[in-house]
Amino acid sequence: MVSGQGWAGDSTPPHPAVPRPQKQSSLVRPYAVTGGRTAPRMKFAMEALVSSVTSEYQDISLLSPEYQAIIQLTRNVRSVAEISALLRQPLGVVRVLIADMASEGLIRVHQPALDAGKPDLNLLERVLSGLRRL
Repeated sequence: MVSGQGWAGDSTPPHPAVPRPQKQSSLVRPYAVTGGRTAPRMKFAMEALVSSVTSEYQDISLLSPEYQAIIQLTRNVRSVAEISALLRQPLGVVRVLIADMASEGLIRVHQPALDAGKPDLNLLERVLSGLRRL
């Protein structure tokens, strides 16, 4: 056997100890951001639209990084699901954050008008028409 090649009984390791790259995560665990809460203070659909109430020139640097990111995203109206996807955070976490921000007056949530749980007939007709075109 050749010495220094890592065979059994050899004192040198087969490969030099290469430190594995560690993922450095500056993010906190998602549910730590919400204080462990999983239910939002107010109920809204994932397709509800969210818009920022703050102006571009308002200082938001004192807010948490999550709040800042949501405010930046909602300068253009976006759905709750879209915000969740863009932030790469679970929908439940984003719903809790959005509800908190709405109660603090930082954002506005625009709920779809669902007449007592009945689907919008116009929307269903548009969906059906789109499906037929496929």
